[in-house]
Amino acid sequence: MPKATKSRAAAAPLEAVPMAVESGEEPVDQPASRADTSGASVAPDKPRFSPLTAYELNGKKIEFRRIPVPQHRMTPLKNSWLDLYQPITQHLKLDMRMNLKTRKVEIKSTPDTPDIGSLQKAADFINAFILGFEVRDAVALVRLDDLYIECFEVKDVKQTLRGEHLSRCIGRMAGKSGKTKFTIENATRTRVVIADTRIHILGSYQNIRVCRDSICSLILGSPPGKVYSKLRSVCARLNDRV
Repeated sequence: MPKATKSRAAAAPLEAVPMAVESGEEPVDQPASRADTSGASVAPDKPRFSPLTAYELNGKKIEFRRIPVPQHRMTPLKNSWLDLYQPITQHLKLDMRMNLKTRKVEIKSTPDTPDIGSLQKAADFINAFILGFEVRDAVALVRLDDLYIECFEVKDVKQTLRGEHLSRCIGRMAGKSGKTKFTIENATRTRVVIADTRIHILGSYQNIRVCRDSICSLILGSPPGKVYSKLRSVCARLNDRV
């Protein structure tokens, strides 16, 4: 039998035949070519998503903070309630109320809260006022970052102080009409509250350290003049670094 021979002629390329579209049907768009007329490839547009809010980042959970109020701070809190309420509700977009049964200030986050850390800032603000700081000083915790509060007692520095020795120590820290305390505050850019044997300092980390060293020197018995001279030299070095 004769062998079958392959055709040496090359097959002609097939041409695309346009498909007929019946009446009533919309033509299907053909995919665009990946390369334009210039030959450069066109990348698809990147998806754009709106940023998540603090409420969505937290898993759509409502958080609370409860700050206990001692008995001797109930009257000042009542008198300054509006000054405390406005920065928290208007600036931080939080809800705040006073629970008279438990004697606690309750702060709650809302879906409109712009920042996750706003709840902690508000709690620090209320806590600073309860410790004895004025509203205009404590509100800096809401508006500024890197501010802290440090608390310690006189007996943490020197445990042997009792009776009149302890009273004279507190007098050295305050000074006549509060002169020594005001001088330390202005030199170190901090705020100090002396509540009996407890000392509270509000300021930045570096300024708190300088203020604490000055107060500890007064507790240990150094005269105010010596503390002033040392404070002047330390503040001069800090200003040179800045």
